[in-house]
Amino acid sequence: MSQFLHYVQLPYLLQGILVTLQLTALGLFGGLVLGFALASMQLSRRRLLSAVARGYTIVFRGTPLILQLVFVYDALPHVGLTFSPLTAAGIALAANEATFIAEFFRSGVLGVDKGQVAAGQALGMTPRVVMRRIVAPQAVRHMVPALGNEAVTTLKNSSLASFIAVQELTLRSTQLASSTFDFFSVFFASGVMYLALTGAISTVQLAAERALDLDRPASRSWRDRLLPVRRPLAAKAPPTEAPVEDTEPWEPPVSRAPWEREARAAALDGAPAAVQVRDLHKRYGEQVVLDGLDLTVRTGEVVALLGPSGSGKSTLLRSVNHLEDVDSGTVLIDGRRIGYRDEGSPLPPAKIAAARAEVGVGMVFQHFNLFSHLTALENVAGPLRWVHRMPAADAERRARELLDRVGLAHRTDALPRHLSGGQQQRVAIARALAPSPRVLLLDEPTSALDPELVNEVLEVIRGLAREDGLTMIIATHQLRFAQEVADRVVFISGGTVTEEGPAEELLTRPTHPATARFLRVMGAQSVGGAV
Repeated sequence: MSQFLHYVQLPYLLQGILVTLQLTALGLFGGLVLGFALASMQLSRRRLLSAVARGYTIVFRGTPLILQLVFVYDALPHVGLTFSPLTAAGIALAANEATFIAEFFRSGVLGVDKGQVAAGQALGMTPRVVMRRIVAPQAVRHMVPALGNEAVTTLKNSSLASFIAVQELTLRSTQLASSTFDFFSVFFASGVMYLALTGAISTVQLAAERALDLDRPASRSWRDRLLPVRRPLAAKAPPTEAPVEDTEPWEPPVSRAPWEREARAAALDGAPAAVQVRDLHKRYGEQVVLDGLDLTVRTGEVVALLGPSGSGKSTLLRSVNHLEDVDSGTVLIDGRRIGYRDEGSPLPPAKIAAARAEVGVGMVFQHFNLFSHLTALENVAGPLRWVHRMPAADAERRARELLDRVGLAHRTDALPRHLSGGQQQRVAIARALAPSPRVLLLDEPTSALDPELVNEVLEVIRGLAREDGLTMIIATHQLRFAQEVADRVVFISGGTVTEEGPAEELLTRPTHPATARFLRVMGAQSVGGAV
């Protein structure tokens, strides 16, 4: 034991620890920088960049680190690049670690739900804002355990630098043991030193995981304000992981009476067009999704889209907001074509995002697509700050007003996973309404909900249609809801409009056989009763 304690404190080995830490720092820092570049290249839409990055990954991940050390230290001097042993080892270690770290970055980015990315785009976020505010905070949380593990691997791999005579801990331990012949004590001391270093890395990893734990109250220290992964607003975790239902009574708005339909029809008669779709074509491979579809929606009109699954309803809505590229045809919002310059050439992604924000098209998705790392309040207030540059206090005030309107004033600090499906969809509606859009698109807003949760969402939408005078296009299978709320029903089949007309008339007296067949299947013969 005395010999072990002697070696643990021996300056010769302690100096080896310093060299080991230098190598580890060089390998990790260089690996992070190069790995980020490789991940960005692989995620790029430019095939050449992606191919180069993948080729690099295949070569460096498929060859031993010792060969890479020899190449940097012994081969590169033949082309005029000479490095010291420590620098050569750091370069080789960084080049090797970059391939693995790049995959961590890439898997973290790809692991973020694509629906959240689409929601960010629909809200007018540029690709940079989506990456910084939506993707990166969630990706970092996914990557911390893997990066901690890779830091430990880098530390241990630094021992291979002894192969090119770098005086790190392993080489010094070997030299000391060879001179004293006390192999057990020397290498036991060396092993404890390595264990202490890897234990420190694991402690940092656990601390990072704890700091990024969404179920803990957010810190408001100045350090956290500098990090993009911070949570701007505190969220208190409920006592159980099960969805928490409403605890406050909420009175739904009264549905529109028949006489109101006549008044609305007269008011809408002659109103200017808010949305114009002309000869829209879209196919996925051999499958035709939109086949010359035409549709005009007047300002203040509520249009319900009906049709069988796969008929093109969702693709039409995504095309209106330019979340989907079409093969041909035009979509105009208040006379403006999103995604294109006046002469018809396409805009870059950042300018498309700005156009979405300016035109004012809100969208509510079938699967909510809430930002899972943000509270209900921040889901609504965040985009107002990031896209519309609204002051934080004003954005929070607006968010609280809207959450109160949809009956969720008491759940502002809840994370999406602590809300029921109906509550999540109501948050999504509040988020879409926050920037006061001219047009609101709703893509099957109740299809992902349990039956008992459907009505609470439909009542919110009824209230919007009755009180706000919003232009709304709703893809739905809720026939009674369409009859009560919509001014006009449009039936889509085979990617084109088969029949359209006033809601009451089309749902009770369809003229096209395909519409009549669909309504029979959906139970339309009982419209006016429970559907």
